[in-house]
Amino acid sequence: MSSFIRGTIFLMAAVFLSKLLGFVYRIQFMRVAGEETVGIYMTAYPAFIFFLSLVQLGVPIAIAKVIAELKAQGGTVQLRQVMRTATFITILSGAVFIPACILFIPFLAETLLGNSATSTALYVALAIVPIASIGGLIRGYFQGISRIEETAWAQVIEQIFRILLITWMLPYILAPEDPMMNAAYAMAVTFLAEVVSVLYLLYKYRQQQKKHPKPQKNEPRYPMEPILEVALPSSGSRLFGTFTWFLEPIIFLRALSMAGVGTVAATSLYGVISGVLIPLLLFPAFIPYALSVVLVPAVSGAAASSNVKKLQERIHLALRLSALTGAFAATVFYMHGQELAEKLFHIVEGGSYMTLLAPIFFFYYIQSPLYSILQATGDAKAGMMNSVYGGIAKLAVMFILASQPGLQETGAVLAIGFGVLVTSFLHIATLRQNKSTATGFSMFAMTYIVFLLTVVIRPIFIPIGSHHLFIECAITSGVLFALLLLTRQIKTQDFVMLRNLVKRY
Repeated sequence: MSSFIRGTIFLMAAVFLSKLLGFVYRIQFMRVAGEETVGIYMTAYPAFIFFLSLVQLGVPIAIAKVIAELKAQGGTVQLRQVMRTATFITILSGAVFIPACILFIPFLAETLLGNSATSTALYVALAIVPIASIGGLIRGYFQGISRIEETAWAQVIEQIFRILLITWMLPYILAPEDPMMNAAYAMAVTFLAEVVSVLYLLYKYRQQQKKHPKPQKNEPRYPMEPILEVALPSSGSRLFGTFTWFLEPIIFLRALSMAGVGTVAATSLYGVISGVLIPLLLFPAFIPYALSVVLVPAVSGAAASSNVKKLQERIHLALRLSALTGAFAATVFYMHGQELAEKLFHIVEGGSYMTLLAPIFFFYYIQSPLYSILQATGDAKAGMMNSVYGGIAKLAVMFILASQPGLQETGAVLAIGFGVLVTSFLHIATLRQNKSTATGFSMFAMTYIVFLLTVVIRPIFIPIGSHHLFIECAITSGVLFALLLLTRQIKTQDFVMLRNLVKRY
C-alpha cells in the first residue's frame, strides 16, 4: 500500500504544479483581457480541441501503446519507423480535415455560435492544430518509452511562457474597443506557447534518437494497421467527448438568445462560467486525478491476483480521499466561492453561481477515480457509456432550461451540474453491481452530510466576514475538519500512515 500512496503523492505534486501555473494564467488572462474577450476565447477553444481530435485521430495513444510493446520485445530499431508511419497518418488526416475546418469556420462562427467575432480566434486556433499534432506524436513516443518527465516539463514550460506573454506582451497589443482582435491575440499567445513547448519536445526527442542505431538505407516502413487498430477505437470515445464540449457553447449561446439574452452578454457569461468558475471549482481536483491515474494499475493488479482484500482496500482509500477532497472544496466554494472568484479574477457578474455549483461538484471529485476503477475492473465500456449519457443529458437540459426566459443563465448552470450528477451516479450504480468492490452510495453519504452540517453551523457560531478572505477559508476548513474527525470520516490510522510515509522519505 505504501508504494501506491508514494506514487500517488508524487503524481499529485506534478499535477498540482501544472494546475497552479494554469490557474495563475487564467487569473492574469481575465484581469488583463476582460470578460468579453475571455468569453470569445473560451467560446472558440472547444472548437480548437475538436479540430485537434479530428486531425490526431487517436494516433498519439496508439504510438504510446505500440512503442511500449516494441520496447518490451527489444525492437528499438522499429521505434523510428513507427514514428514515421504515425507522422504520415497525421499529415494525411491534416490534409483532409484542416481545409474542411477552414471552410466550416464561417458557418460555425456566424450561424452555429451566432457571433461572427469568434471567427478570427477560430482561424488562429486552427493554425495551432498542426503544431499541437506534432507535440502529440512526440508525447506519445515518450509515454511509450516510459519517460513522462519530458512531457511534464514541456507542459510546465508552456504554462510559464503563456503567463509571461499574457502578463508582459498582451497588454501592449490589446485594442480597447475590439474584443474580437483581443481574443485572436490571446489565441496567438496559446500558439506561441505551444511552439515553445513543441520545440523543447523536439530537442529531447532528437537527444533520445542519438541513443538508437542510425537508420539504414531503404528501411522497411512500419505498417499502418497496428497503429490504426488502436488509434481509431480510442479516437471514437475522445471525439465524442470533444464533440459534446464543442456543442456546449453553441447550445449555451443559442438557448440564451432564445430567452432574450444578447450575444455579447451571453458570450461574456460563457467566458466567466467556463474560464473562471469551472476552473476554480476544479482546482483541487489534482488529488482525485492523481488517484485515478495510479488506480488503474493498482486495482488491475489486485483484481488479476484475485486479492479481494487488497482490491477493496485500495478502492476504498482512493474513494475516501476523493470524497474528503470534494467535501473541503464544496464547503469552501459554497461559502466563499463568490468572493474568491471576484477577488482573484476581478469579475463583475457570475460569481454567485459558485453557490449553486459547489454542492454538486462534490460528486465531480469522485468521478475520475470511479471511472478508473471501472476501467481496472473490466467495466470500461459501461464507464464510457455513463459519460456519454451524462454529456447528452447536460446538453439537452441546458437547451431546455436556458431557453426559458425565467431561468436563462441559471438554467445553463443547473444543466452543467445535472450532467455531473448523472455521470457520477451512473458510475456509482455500475460499480455497486460489482460485489467484490463493496462500494455503493452509502460510502459518500456521511461525508456529504458533514459538508451540509458545516455550511449550517459555521455562520451560527463564527459570523462570516469578520476576517480576511483567506483566514475565513481557513476557519471554514477547520470547522469541517473537526466535524470529519468527530464523525470518524478522518481516522487516527490516517495520521499514522502519513507519518510512516514521511519517515520513509
